[in-house]
Amino acid sequence: MERLNEILHELGISKVKLAKYLGVSRQMIYNYLELDDINKWPKDKKVLLLNLLGIKSGEELKKIKVDTDYILSVESRINTLFENNEKMSVMTETNALYNGLSKQNKEVMHDIIEIMKEKLEDDKDQQSYYIFKYLYHFLQAMDTNKELKYMLGYVSKAAGFVKPEEFVFEEEDQFVFESILYTAMVLYENKESTSKTKIAEAHKRFVNQIEHKREEKMSRTLELNTYKVQALKELGYTEINEKNASEVLEKIAEIQSRKVTNE
Repeated sequence: MERLNEILHELGISKVKLAKYLGVSRQMIYNYLELDDINKWPKDKKVLLLNLLGIKSGEELKKIKVDTDYILSVESRINTLFENNEKMSVMTETNALYNGLSKQNKEVMHDIIEIMKEKLEDDKDQQSYYIFKYLYHFLQAMDTNKELKYMLGYVSKAAGFVKPEEFVFEEEDQFVFESILYTAMVLYENKESTSKTKIAEAHKRFVNQIEHKREEKMSRTLELNTYKVQALKELGYTEINEKNASEVLEKIAEIQSRKVTNE
């Protein structure tokens, strides 16, 4: 059963997703996976799992090689089964969160939420909390840093979920980024043979760059707050609200232009 757990992990099939596929609770999945032999599973569930993995018996688990083609074939079988399942009915009929999204977007959003819920529920040391907190920051930063999209593509390819020659963003830039990131990952994997001094120096430059950016951001925030206070004072207001927001913003822009002119 250890090999089965490894295969499911390599395929990226969560306990939640497997539970939906087999039509059982997540706790039942845990119970099944604790058994020492797949032949001890209920016959109908065993047959479903074997069909999903594309094998005829539990003995063939050891022969499975999880590569890109295998991952795509398993994903195809799962998606075919889920195409008209209850999940889509629930999303479209009872959950306003999915309103306005296409079927494809609903499915990917649902899968993300399910795996987040599963990992947060099982979180014992808050690692999942920080993972998803950083993921939230990652998604926020994508609006100003297109390279983060390429990073997602690299991870998806490196994990075997999509083919390495798939380029869905700016192909030339994505190609260059993936090549450089691959080189960096090779260096990381061989970190024991890399100069500790050079690594420390590189990290120090990284820290200095980030601290500089944070200082700039704080400076801009304080400066903007100063302009806001001055604008409110000149207009005779005590706060920004829905009625005066446009007027206050125009006054802030005017104050900023005065400073540029004076300089």
